[in-house]
Amino acid sequence: MSLENIKGKTIVVTRGVKDSLDSFLKLEEYGAKIIHFPTLEYKPIDDWREFDSVIVNKDKIDYLIFTSANSVIYFAARCRKTNTWLDFERTKVISIGKKTAEECHQYNIPVNIIPEKFSAGGILKSLSDYEIKDKSFFIPGSEIAHKELPETLSKYGAKVITTAIYRIELPSQKIIDDNMQLLDSVKPDLFIFTSPSTFKNFLAIRMISEPKNYFDGFIIAAIGPATKEEIENHNIKVTIVPHEHTTDGLTKEIINYYTNKN
Repeated sequence: MSLENIKGKTIVVTRGVKDSLDSFLKLEEYGAKIIHFPTLEYKPIDDWREFDSVIVNKDKIDYLIFTSANSVIYFAARCRKTNTWLDFERTKVISIGKKTAEECHQYNIPVNIIPEKFSAGGILKSLSDYEIKDKSFFIPGSEIAHKELPETLSKYGAKVITTAIYRIELPSQKIIDDNMQLLDSVKPDLFIFTSPSTFKNFLAIRMISEPKNYFDGFIIAAIGPATKEEIENHNIKVTIVPHEHTTDGLTKEIINYYTNKN
């Protein structure tokens, strides 16, 4: 095993415009060259009436689930604007991932539960000591949020409310043009996709009509099962998927891949 295998590798990270640039800093410390290629940008929704109607009845919310740091940011911004906050002594907060929990703490939102596994099954397991049936779960998130979690909770008798609080768009044309030039100037070894949207938007930005041919010969890393499934739907092999579906988990898995490579 040797870290020499990762030195000099060019790794393309597809994330959001404002996502932290130091998420994969560990890879750079081991000698890899990181190319940040933003494929999406987050924007708040225009119509907040649905969200506001839920918050007005805040006393009926038993559990609040944040599935991303972005959901915390836009949730907090709207609550601050309307001067309406939940009673966190009554409402329990579930945070999907440590980074999401850290964002909660930035807004003084106490976190009661952080599931070990970031999946519907993992969340259910973390709730094994709590009453779910007939309890109200509020999940504010993106316009294209996955339905697996609310559907699973509903099967166990929970009352689930989901509302969109932000949308995902392509970056501005200037950002696209600048990063297209950067990507065209290097020869990547590995591509990192951190959500299904980063992959789909990458295809759109690069105007890739035959994804299987484009990615032939490259190593592909996906942050979790949903992203892996989206990529594999285009007949592309995904080599690296971490057990912990976070950027830290993905970094560790990439390092393990290269250190164990002959």
